[in-house]
Amino acid sequence: MRLLHTSDWHLGRSFHRVGLLDAQAAYLDHLVATVRERDVDAVLVAGDVYDRAVPPLAAVELFDRALHRLADAGVQTVMISGNHDSARRLGVGAGLMGRAGIHLRTDPAGCATPVVLSDTHGDVAFYGLPYLEPALVRDELKAEMAGHEAVLAAAMRRVRTDLAGRAAGTRSVVLAHAFVAGGEPSDSERDITVGGVAAVPSGVFDGIDYVALGHLHGCQTVTERVRYSGSPLAYSFSEVDHRKTMWLIDLGPGGEIGAERLDCPVPRGLARIRGRLDELLDDPALVRHEESWVEATLTDPVRPPEPMAQLAGRFPHVLSLLFEPDRAPEDPLASYAQRLKGRSDQQIAEDFVAHVRGGAGPDERERTVLVGAFDDVRVDDGVKEVAR
Repeated sequence: MRLLHTSDWHLGRSFHRVGLLDAQAAYLDHLVATVRERDVDAVLVAGDVYDRAVPPLAAVELFDRALHRLADAGVQTVMISGNHDSARRLGVGAGLMGRAGIHLRTDPAGCATPVVLSDTHGDVAFYGLPYLEPALVRDELKAEMAGHEAVLAAAMRRVRTDLAGRAAGTRSVVLAHAFVAGGEPSDSERDITVGGVAAVPSGVFDGIDYVALGHLHGCQTVTERVRYSGSPLAYSFSEVDHRKTMWLIDLGPGGEIGAERLDCPVPRGLARIRGRLDELLDDPALVRHEESWVEATLTDPVRPPEPMAQLAGRFPHVLSLLFEPDRAPEDPLASYAQRLKGRSDQQIAEDFVAHVRGGAGPDERERTVLVGAFDDVRVDDGVKEVAR
């Protein structure tokens, strides 16, 4: 059976205030053409269909057209909700859509009810695990703890129980939206950390023939059977080195995996350039970036006049301007953002406590309180999105 694994469309999202609907439409054209040209049996969409819980109308219309075209192509589509989606909104009409071959899985309670497709070698059971916010689904899944690993493990126990009751030789595919250990994140994914821990071990999916993951925006292989497709478009400059692709997966009669990366259309290249303004304006090596979306980091000791306008004269698609003056590390004017770079919210908060106490950081009890406070904020955001 031939599968096309994609995820993280983020329909309705912009790139530094540049609208991407046309680029997203071009990607969906490419997706449908690939389905037809490569004789795909099932399309797997592993969450974050939309960029926010209440997407703009233009994004909803684009999604609607894509579903009609996939149904017209005669391909089965299995789709789950991600942490950016409103599961309830995305799941509206799921029963009716299923009759047209569009199978939406947005309710955690149905994670062990698969979409069963067949080929000449037998059945393939597709299990959709929508994004599982631990505090919201722990009771439903009867998880032992409120953490990502615990709720995913609980969901997978249900999956394995259902799979064990099926005919011998039934192959299995799981769609999930999570941060799995071994994956490389970028700046454009929303933080889903709970209890200070974001990643879950890939072993939680042991025994499944193929796991189609969403959430991380870089295409990557965690194990031979556990893969991220990544987003089809770049949504931050941290993705400058990403090759945007989809996975074409051939699932053999005994669960063998054949995998091929298929490139997605690139609307415009990305570039990160760094240096003093006069160097960036004159460097002949930067000619290749003159038509790219550009993030420029200026290192001038003193901010030059109208730097964005000057840069735009050479790089008309410059979108982001950062300042990191060349100064000694001990200089009190050294960039505050640079000092915070790569640090989590928890670490920043603990550093602040140490600063106001003259060097004495939080003890274990206080650290636990801080962890709980950050978790409560994330859960509150999740509850608000579910309620929308």
